Amino acid sequence: MTELSHWYEQHIQAWTRFSTGQTTLWFWNTELGWATVHPLLEQYGWEYRGCNIWDKGKSHIAGNVNSKTLRKFPQTTEVCVQYVKPQKFTFAYEEVSMQDWLRLEWLRTGLPLYKTNEACQVANAATRKYFTACHLWYFPPAEMFERFSAYANTYGIPEGRPYFSLDGQRPILVNEWEAMRPIFHLPFGITNVWNVQQLRSKERERKLGKVTHFNQKPIELMNLIVNSSSKQGDVVWEPFGGLGTASLSAIFTGRRAFCAEIMDEVYKDLTKRFDRECNNRIM
Repeated sequence: MTELSHWYEQHIQAWTRFSTGQTTLWFWNTELGWATVHPLLEQYGWEYRGCNIWDKGKSHIAGNVNSKTLRKFPQTTEVCVQYVKPQKFTFAYEEVSMQDWLRLEWLRTGLPLYKTNEACQVANAATRKYFTACHLWYFPPAEMFERFSAYANTYGIPEGRPYFSLDGQRPILVNEWEAMRPIFHLPFGITNVWNVQQLRSKERERKLGKVTHFNQKPIELMNLIVNSSSKQGDVVWEPFGGLGTASLSAIFTGRRAFCAEIMDEVYKDLTKRFDRECNNRIM
């Protein structure tokens, strides 16, 4: 499995280079494959958000299990792991996290930390939520950022203004702040265990009576991750296309899709599927 990390590294380098503060990476693999590549993703600055389990159901094995030979429980799962690329900031010529930068910028104003509550117009929460140095920190919503930024630039040491600025000329605008956080919409009732049967319906691509691609993903799951982590007009990049299910999901939900597939025969099947599915939608 060591070779897997080496193989993925050039791809992860490119993903890292072209990602933004709103990028979400969905990493599909086996449990062991993910465990092997995870340290490499962390090395390149990707932050783990959660491991989602696709439970394909018992029909996935359909009784074809030789437990005496395998000596383990039959496997009916695959993982889809969520990563984001946290925004980095510069403070005193050093790269710091968003959490550290917010606290350092406030301390630079000369105002005591308890004043953040007054700045955010809350009784007793801002210091703990947005300016803490511990694990209880979380991202300040745009409304709160606007409040404490305005407060800091009004009451902070005049010589240090502007505070909460990227260019030293003006504070970060609200829309700019919102763009520094990955999009995520949590559908009601969905957990990290996805009980979706392996494809056996007409959605399953076949050629000459045989399954075209053994690892074809359900459009239902692709719709879930595309809708939860992007908005209409956003770009969805599918580097290992297979049959292009994520790209089809992106197109059908109003996103822009880019897809690649290195295997010539699979690529031909992918393009045929695209032509058929897109023509059916038009008709």
